[in-house]
Amino acid sequence: MKQLRDIPISVLDLAPIVEGGTAADSFHNSLDLARHAEGWGYHRYWLAEHHNMTGIASSATSLVIGHIAAGTSSIRVGSGGIMLSNHAPLVIAEQFGTLESLYPGRIDLGLGRAPGSDQPASRALRRGLGHDGGEFSEQLSELRAYFDPEGAGSRPPGVRAVPGEGLNVPIWLLGSSGFSARLAGQLGLPFAFASHFAPEYLLPALDLYRNSFQPSAALAKPHVMVGLGITAAETTEEARKLATSQQQQFLNIIRGRTGKLQPPVDSMDGLWTMQEKAIMLEKQQYSISGDKAAVKERLQQIQEETDADEWIIASQIYDHSARLRSYELVAEAIKES
Repeated sequence: MKQLRDIPISVLDLAPIVEGGTAADSFHNSLDLARHAEGWGYHRYWLAEHHNMTGIASSATSLVIGHIAAGTSSIRVGSGGIMLSNHAPLVIAEQFGTLESLYPGRIDLGLGRAPGSDQPASRALRRGLGHDGGEFSEQLSELRAYFDPEGAGSRPPGVRAVPGEGLNVPIWLLGSSGFSARLAGQLGLPFAFASHFAPEYLLPALDLYRNSFQPSAALAKPHVMVGLGITAAETTEEARKLATSQQQQFLNIIRGRTGKLQPPVDSMDGLWTMQEKAIMLEKQQYSISGDKAAVKERLQQIQEETDADEWIIASQIYDHSARLRSYELVAEAIKES
């Protein structure tokens, strides 16, 4: 079993727009967090594609990746993920070929098949083409073919990605169910699971991935990154209060609403129903709120359950300085393990 201190940790940034803030503030804070994370030894800094959400600024994900990569020097920067069903594979190959050309050896391409948006936004993005995510395997094959100088795969004859062709942009499959786990295993690609969204499927998906894994030119053995929601602070009481911002955000999602990230509250009582509270608690099986000792203890338990090769951490915290401190405490907890 790997030791905590030997497991790479990364940042998953949803580029939150907080109540009273703007997208410009979000981008400034993201770059500041990335620079700090680089200094604290974080391995990757990934941004997620979402659309039509007033509290998330990273809709033009490739552009924000470029912003972060330009302002840092060594941390890997990528997507967690690009929702491939929203895009022509050629465009993504060109965008990430451009990023890799500008920041060689530092760009990751994490791919998901969900729309990352609601139905009206999905229709607007796809221009009425009727895609439902079922074409993901074909799109992935086409995308990979654009990077392959031999053209292996299903790219259209005579079409080449420039820049992109011949560049080594690591492709990850992201998932919250078994579909991407099985596909990543069959293709021999690294797999990242969003346990902060679908904790009940985490262990079955990891088993499915590892059992279906076939070695490939990209990867000799299974490689898993587990997404965790972590809120750390000097005291567990403070951490639990800070975590109420993320709880309010999840509550809005349950209710089919969007909104900016709200300030923390002393108690969620009165904001949620008993049924909503039960749903939230179930979704937070792999979320951690606590001081450094509590974070370290729970991380050790999760590592024993998952045998993860990497972790990627999402921290939806309203106050930027508290968000910075949370990531710093997580890094300290792991280094001291």
